[in-house]
Amino acid sequence: MIEIRDLVKSYGSGNSVVHALCGVDLNVAAGEVLMMMGPSGSGKTTLLSIMGCILRATSGSVKIDGLEVANLRENKLPEVRLKHFGFIFQGFNLFPALTARENVELALKLKGMSKKTAATLLEQVGLGDKLKSYPSDLSGGQKQRVAIARALAGDPPIILADEPTAALDSQSGLTVMEILSGLARERQRAVVVVTHDNRVLRFADRIVHIADGRVVDGELTEERAA
Repeated sequence: MIEIRDLVKSYGSGNSVVHALCGVDLNVAAGEVLMMMGPSGSGKTTLLSIMGCILRATSGSVKIDGLEVANLRENKLPEVRLKHFGFIFQGFNLFPALTARENVELALKLKGMSKKTAATLLEQVGLGDKLKSYPSDLSGGQKQRVAIARALAGDPPIILADEPTAALDSQSGLTVMEILSGLARERQRAVVVVTHDNRVLRFADRIVHIADGRVVDGELTEERAA
C-alpha cells in the first residue's frame, strides 16, 4: 500500500540546512501493523506526515497504492488524503462542540458519504451508547475510539496513527491497539503507528527503528517471524 524510496526531507538551505529524513526506504503492506519507534526528533512524525500527503518530501519517491504522490500538484493532494487515509492523533483532535456522532458525521460529509453510517462506526469501536455524548463527557480512551471511528469514515485502506496511546491508561491503550490490529487483520488495512509506548509493541507485525532521519533497524515481531 505504501512504497517509499530514497526519501529526503530538508529544511533551510546552505550552511543552515537541517535534514529531517535522509534517504529512507520503506514498504507497508495491506494487513500489516507497522510501528515506528525512535527518539524525539528522529524523523518519525515527519515520515508519517509525508506518507499521509500532509508534508511534501524534498526528494525521493512516495507511492500510495501504486500512485506516485511525491510530485503531485498541491490541489490534488486533498483528494488523495480523503480517498486513501484515516488519521489518528495523540490529542484526539475532536470538535468539543460536537457530539461523538456529529464528529464522525463531519468526516463522512467531507468524504461525500451518507452520515447514516456514523452510528455504525461508533458501534464498531464499542461506543454505540455514547452517540450523543460530547468529548468533555468521555474518558481519554473513549475519545480515542471516537477518533478511530472518524478515521474509518469512508473505509480508507490506510490508517496512520501518531502516538495514539500516549495519553491513555494501560487498559485504554490496549483496547485502542486491539481495534487497530483487528482492522489490519480482518479488513486488510495497512496500519502505521508512531509510538514510544512499549506496552503496545506486541500488536506490531513489524517494528522499524528510526534515528537521525534514517531507518536503522527493521524487525519482524516473534509472532510474524514464526
